[in-house]
Amino acid sequence: MPIVHIHMFEGRSVDQKRELVRTVTDAIVNSVATAPENVHIVIHDMAKHDYGDAGKLGCDAQ
Repeated sequence: MPIVHIHMFEGRSVDQKRELVRTVTDAIVNSVATAPENVHIVIHDMAKHDYGDAGKLGCDAQ
């Protein structure tokens, strides 16, 4: 049972998330020969101020 966690900045629409889940599910089904019902995807929306890279918060990066 593949479980996929996707972390991304908030702001995507429900339609974009729907397409992401469909596309990732298809990729998992095709690559590990499992049924779509066995694929579980968790989307973690993050605010840019909750993420840091190279010593800076995401909201401070340009």
